[in-house]
Amino acid sequence: MAQQERAVRTRRAVLEAAATVFAEHGYTAATVADILKTAGVTKGALYFHFDSKEALAKGVLELQTDMALPEQEIKLQELIDVAMSVAHRLVHEPLLRAGARLSADPMGRRHYGSAWPLWVDVLTDILTVAHQRGETLAHVVPREVAELVVSSFNGVQLYAQLETDLEDVEYRVSVLLKHLLPSIASAPVLMRLDVAPDRGARILREAVQVPVPA
Repeated sequence: MAQQERAVRTRRAVLEAAATVFAEHGYTAATVADILKTAGVTKGALYFHFDSKEALAKGVLELQTDMALPEQEIKLQELIDVAMSVAHRLVHEPLLRAGARLSADPMGRRHYGSAWPLWVDVLTDILTVAHQRGETLAHVVPREVAELVVSSFNGVQLYAQLETDLEDVEYRVSVLLKHLLPSIASAPVLMRLDVAPDRGARILREAVQVPVPA
Protein backbone atom coordinates (compact mmCIF):
# COMPACT_ATOMS: atom_id res chain seq x y z
CA MET A 1 0.00 0.00 0.00
CA ALA A 2 2.82 2.41 0.85
CA GLN A 3 4.46 1.68 -2.50
CA GLN A 4 1.18 2.34 -4.30
CA GLU A 5 0.75 5.64 -2.49
CA ARG A 6 4.29 6.67 -3.38
CA ALA A 7 3.67 5.72 -6.99
CA VAL A 8 0.50 7.83 -7.08
CA ARG A 9 2.32 10.80 -5.53
CA THR A 10 5.23 10.44 -7.94
CA ARG A 11 2.93 10.25 -10.95
CA ARG A 12 1.09 13.37 -9.82
CA ALA A 13 4.36 15.22 -9.17
CA VAL A 14 5.59 14.37 -12.65
CA LEU A 15 2.34 15.55 -14.25
CA GLU A 16 2.35 18.82 -12.30
CA ALA A 17 5.98 19.39 -13.30
CA ALA A 18 5.13 18.64 -16.93
CA ALA A 19 2.22 21.07 -16.72
CA THR A 20 4.49 23.80 -15.37
CA VAL A 21 6.96 23.30 -18.21
CA PHE A 22 4.27 23.00 -20.90
CA ALA A 23 2.50 26.11 -19.62
CA GLU A 24 5.71 28.13 -19.76
CA HIS A 25 7.37 26.80 -22.91
CA GLY A 26 4.68 25.02 -24.93
CA TYR A 27 4.84 21.42 -26.11
CA THR A 28 7.51 21.72 -28.82
CA ALA A 29 10.03 23.67 -26.74
CA ALA A 30 9.48 21.65 -23.56
CA THR A 31 12.05 18.93 -22.86
CA VAL A 32 11.95 15.85 -20.69
CA ALA A 33 15.11 17.16 -19.01
CA ASP A 34 13.25 20.32 -17.97
CA ILE A 35 10.37 18.23 -16.62
CA LEU A 36 12.74 15.98 -14.67
CA LYS A 37 14.45 19.00 -13.14
CA THR A 38 11.13 20.57 -12.16
CA ALA A 39 9.70 17.33 -10.76
CA GLY A 40 12.86 16.41 -8.83
CA VAL A 41 12.55 12.71 -9.74
CA THR A 42 14.83 10.28 -11.53
CA LYS A 43 14.53 9.48 -15.20
CA GLY A 44 13.57 5.93 -14.25
CA ALA A 45 10.71 7.17 -12.07
CA LEU A 46 9.38 9.36 -14.87
CA TYR A 47 9.59 6.68 -17.54
CA PHE A 48 7.96 4.15 -15.21
CA HIS A 49 4.77 6.21 -15.54
CA PHE A 50 5.18 7.92 -18.92
CA ASP A 51 7.16 6.58 -21.86
CA SER A 52 7.31 9.83 -23.85
CA LYS A 53 6.68 13.57 -23.85
CA GLU A 54 3.50 12.83 -25.81
CA ALA A 55 2.28 10.58 -23.00
CA LEU A 56 2.97 13.36 -20.50
CA ALA A 57 0.90 15.79 -22.55
CA LYS A 58 -1.96 13.30 -22.71
CA GLY A 59 -1.74 12.82 -18.96
CA VAL A 60 -1.95 16.57 -18.34
CA LEU A 61 -4.99 16.84 -20.62
CA GLU A 62 -6.77 13.96 -18.90
CA LEU A 63 -6.63 15.89 -15.61
CA GLN A 64 -8.28 19.04 -16.98
CA THR A 65 -11.83 17.99 -16.13
CA ASP A 66 -10.86 16.26 -12.88
CA MET A 67 -12.87 18.49 -10.59
CA ALA A 68 -15.76 17.95 -8.19
CA LEU A 69 -17.96 20.99 -7.63
CA PRO A 70 -21.03 21.15 -5.37
CA GLU A 71 -24.35 20.32 -6.99
CA GLN A 72 -26.74 23.25 -7.37
CA GLU A 73 -30.51 23.55 -7.22
CA ILE A 74 -30.43 25.12 -10.69
CA LYS A 75 -28.52 22.92 -13.10
CA LEU A 76 -27.48 25.85 -15.31
CA GLN A 77 -25.66 27.30 -12.32
CA GLU A 78 -23.38 24.26 -12.50
CA LEU A 79 -22.41 25.23 -16.05
CA ILE A 80 -21.51 28.70 -14.79
CA ASP A 81 -19.61 27.20 -11.88
CA VAL A 82 -17.52 25.04 -14.19
CA ALA A 83 -16.64 28.01 -16.40
CA MET A 84 -15.89 30.40 -13.54
CA SER A 85 -13.89 27.86 -11.53
CA VAL A 86 -11.75 27.06 -14.58
CA ALA A 87 -11.20 30.79 -15.11
CA HIS A 88 -10.07 31.13 -11.50
CA ARG A 89 -7.81 28.08 -11.70
CA LEU A 90 -6.19 29.36 -14.90
CA VAL A 91 -4.78 32.24 -12.87
CA HIS A 92 -3.44 30.06 -10.08
CA GLU A 93 -2.69 26.59 -11.49
CA PRO A 94 -0.12 25.68 -14.16
CA LEU A 95 -2.07 22.48 -14.77
CA LEU A 96 -5.00 24.42 -16.26
CA ARG A 97 -2.76 26.84 -18.15
CA ALA A 98 -0.90 23.90 -19.65
CA GLY A 99 -4.15 22.30 -20.73
CA ALA A 100 -5.24 25.50 -22.42
CA ARG A 101 -1.92 25.91 -24.21
CA LEU A 102 -1.67 22.28 -25.27
CA SER A 103 -5.25 22.21 -26.55
CA ALA A 104 -4.72 25.32 -28.66
CA ASP A 105 -1.48 24.10 -30.25
CA PRO A 106 -2.44 23.26 -33.87
CA MET A 107 0.60 21.04 -34.43
CA GLY A 108 0.97 19.30 -31.08
CA ARG A 109 -2.70 18.43 -30.61
CA ARG A 110 -2.48 16.13 -33.65
CA HIS A 111 -0.29 13.86 -31.53
CA TYR A 112 -1.72 14.11 -28.03
CA GLY A 113 -5.28 15.38 -28.53
CA SER A 114 -7.11 18.22 -26.81
CA ALA A 115 -9.10 18.87 -23.64
CA TRP A 116 -11.81 20.70 -25.58
CA PRO A 117 -13.88 17.59 -26.41
CA LEU A 118 -13.73 16.59 -22.74
CA TRP A 119 -15.11 19.96 -21.69
CA VAL A 120 -17.81 19.75 -24.36
CA ASP A 121 -18.90 16.40 -22.91
CA VAL A 122 -18.98 17.81 -19.38
CA LEU A 123 -21.12 20.79 -20.39
CA THR A 124 -23.36 18.71 -22.65
CA ASP A 125 -24.26 16.50 -19.69
CA ILE A 126 -25.11 19.55 -17.58
CA LEU A 127 -27.12 21.21 -20.34
CA THR A 128 -29.03 18.02 -21.11
CA VAL A 129 -30.29 17.81 -17.54
CA ALA A 130 -31.03 21.56 -17.48
CA HIS A 131 -33.02 21.21 -20.70
CA GLN A 132 -34.99 18.27 -19.34
CA ARG A 133 -35.84 20.35 -16.26
CA GLY A 134 -37.13 23.21 -18.38
CA GLU A 135 -34.37 25.60 -17.33
CA THR A 136 -33.37 26.37 -20.91
CA LEU A 137 -35.25 27.95 -23.79
CA ALA A 138 -37.03 25.53 -26.11
CA HIS A 139 -34.63 25.96 -29.03
CA VAL A 140 -31.54 24.94 -27.05
CA VAL A 141 -29.60 21.92 -28.34
CA PRO A 142 -27.30 20.88 -25.48
CA ARG A 143 -24.24 19.83 -27.48
CA GLU A 144 -24.43 22.85 -29.76
CA VAL A 145 -24.52 25.18 -26.78
CA ALA A 146 -21.73 23.25 -25.04
CA GLU A 147 -19.51 23.68 -28.10
CA LEU A 148 -20.41 27.37 -28.24
CA VAL A 149 -19.49 27.89 -24.59
CA VAL A 150 -16.20 25.99 -24.88
CA SER A 151 -15.13 27.79 -28.05
CA SER A 152 -16.15 31.19 -26.70
CA PHE A 153 -14.42 30.56 -23.38
CA ASN A 154 -11.19 29.66 -25.13
CA GLY A 155 -11.35 32.80 -27.25
CA VAL A 156 -11.81 34.93 -24.14
CA GLN A 157 -9.06 33.04 -22.32
CA LEU A 158 -6.62 33.58 -25.18
CA TYR A 159 -7.49 37.28 -25.37
CA ALA A 160 -6.93 37.69 -21.63
CA GLN A 161 -3.68 35.74 -21.85
CA LEU A 162 -2.28 38.01 -24.54
CA GLU A 163 -3.62 41.31 -23.22
CA THR A 164 -3.25 41.03 -19.44
CA ASP A 165 -1.45 37.73 -18.74
CA LEU A 166 -4.79 36.38 -17.43
CA GLU A 167 -5.13 39.07 -14.75
CA ASP A 168 -8.71 39.85 -15.81
CA VAL A 169 -9.78 36.47 -17.19
CA GLU A 170 -12.41 35.93 -14.48
CA TYR A 171 -14.02 39.28 -15.24
CA ARG A 172 -13.96 38.59 -18.98
CA VAL A 173 -15.52 35.13 -18.61
CA SER A 174 -18.20 36.66 -16.38
CA VAL A 175 -18.99 39.20 -19.11
CA LEU A 176 -19.12 36.42 -21.70
CA LEU A 177 -21.65 34.46 -19.66
CA LYS A 178 -23.78 37.52 -19.00
CA HIS A 179 -24.19 37.95 -22.75
CA LEU A 180 -24.60 34.26 -23.62
CA LEU A 181 -27.04 33.17 -20.94
CA PRO A 182 -30.05 35.25 -22.08
CA SER A 183 -30.07 33.20 -25.30
CA ILE A 184 -29.92 29.95 -23.32
CA ALA A 185 -31.77 30.25 -20.00
CA SER A 186 -35.49 30.69 -19.41
CA ALA A 187 -36.39 34.07 -17.89
CA PRO A 188 -37.21 32.82 -14.35
CA VAL A 189 -33.96 30.86 -14.20
CA LEU A 190 -31.86 33.65 -15.68
CA MET A 191 -32.81 35.99 -12.83
CA ARG A 192 -31.42 33.56 -10.25
CA LEU A 193 -28.04 32.78 -11.81
CA ASP A 194 -24.82 33.97 -10.17
CA VAL A 195 -22.25 35.01 -12.79
CA ALA A 196 -20.16 37.34 -10.62
CA PRO A 197 -16.42 37.45 -11.42
CA ASP A 198 -15.59 35.96 -8.01
CA ARG A 199 -18.00 33.04 -8.40
CA GLY A 200 -15.18 30.64 -9.28
CA ALA A 201 -13.17 31.44 -6.17
CA ARG A 202 -16.24 31.09 -3.96
CA ILE A 203 -17.41 27.78 -5.41
CA LEU A 204 -13.93 26.28 -5.18
CA ARG A 205 -13.74 27.22 -1.50
CA GLU A 206 -17.13 25.60 -1.03
CA ALA A 207 -15.96 22.46 -2.87
CA VAL A 208 -13.06 22.04 -0.46
CA GLN A 209 -15.47 22.11 2.49
CA VAL A 210 -17.92 19.55 1.05
CA PRO A 211 -17.44 16.19 2.86
CA VAL A 212 -16.60 13.18 0.69
CA PRO A 213 -19.31 10.45 0.89
CA ALA A 214 -18.21 7.34 2.77
